[in-house]
Amino acid sequence: MSLAPRAVLVHRTTEYEELLARHGTHGQAAFVLAGRGRSIEEVARRHERTRQALADVAAAVPLQWRHSRVERADLDRFLFAPEDVVVVVGQDGLVANAAKYLSGQPVIGIDTDPGRNPGVLVRHRPADAAALMRAAVAAGGRAEELTMVEAVADDTQRLLALNEIYLGPPGHQTARYRLGPDPADSPAEPQASSGVLVGTGTGATGWLRSLWQERRSPLALPGPADPRLLWFVREAWPSPATGTSFVSGELGPGQGLRLTSESDRVVVFGDGMEADALELTWGQSVRLGVSDTSLRLAL
Repeated sequence: MSLAPRAVLVHRTTEYEELLARHGTHGQAAFVLAGRGRSIEEVARRHERTRQALADVAAAVPLQWRHSRVERADLDRFLFAPEDVVVVVGQDGLVANAAKYLSGQPVIGIDTDPGRNPGVLVRHRPADAAALMRAAVAAGGRAEELTMVEAVADDTQRLLALNEIYLGPPGHQTARYRLGPDPADSPAEPQASSGVLVGTGTGATGWLRSLWQERRSPLALPGPADPRLLWFVREAWPSPATGTSFVSGELGPGQGLRLTSESDRVVVFGDGMEADALELTWGQSVRLGVSDTSLRLAL
């Protein structure tokens, strides 16, 4: 007998909850914010809207289904199952945070604060949740397959991201490495920079776009479902030992970019989740390219 679907509700701690954790009580948090010329009331109202949306979505889970909840900070320790339907209740960025831990499960994005969130990935309202969950497991359920980027280290560590993967030094130092196309026997350029960014079409509305605009790049930005990535080296430094001729490009299916560390420590993380990063030491290499895994986002 096959298992009933499980609805996994993904959420994150609200700003109000973070204030209470820091200051202890509503009154103390309000006092601190008032001293900075701010009011706690709007923060509290957003908290209530988020909690209500989460309650409404939980109530919409079909009675025959199992369900679970996971907070953003616990995503790296949560075990998603093949039969899960992942319901992200929050902001667009929370979809990206969850995406790297999935392997093809359908994802439904629920916007808790319409008008404040762009709604690029959280496209739906809590009232739509019941119908969307049923449609997600029905034959022919409509979903958009969003391209993801992956990094695979030479020790088999693997990292996925929906928006972008960053490789660079911890803190504000300079990373030294060799960068070139994959396969590994292709010529590589020694470089010193503040890092390398490899992004998708979903990420083309954020960090990737800022680098693209800054460079006035002639490369066309990909769309979210395009199996194509753009990459840029940040602040490459020319010197007798390091070059700047290989600082941007495009990767299609089957193409790769290989970085080999010549620093004691290079971190590799995706979608801002720096706490869940790969670490490369001197001589280690990592390959970046279009992932075979995509994000199935409900339409």
